[in-house]
Amino acid sequence: MAKLEITQIKSSIGRKSNQGETLRSLGLKRIGHTVTKGDRPEFRGMIDTVSHLVSVKEV
Repeated sequence: MAKLEITQIKSSIGRKSNQGETLRSLGLKRIGHTVTKGDRPEFRGMIDTVSHLVSVKEV
């Protein structure tokens, strides 16, 4: 299975509450924090919700 490396690049302050909750669900805690997740539809949907706050790279 392919992996996705997700890095938070912008803050969730001043954004809609669901976007901050989505970042937490992905496991991101602060700007510059990186997590690795499997390439699954659930994670792709979360990434679409916060695509302007994160950068994604396939590993």
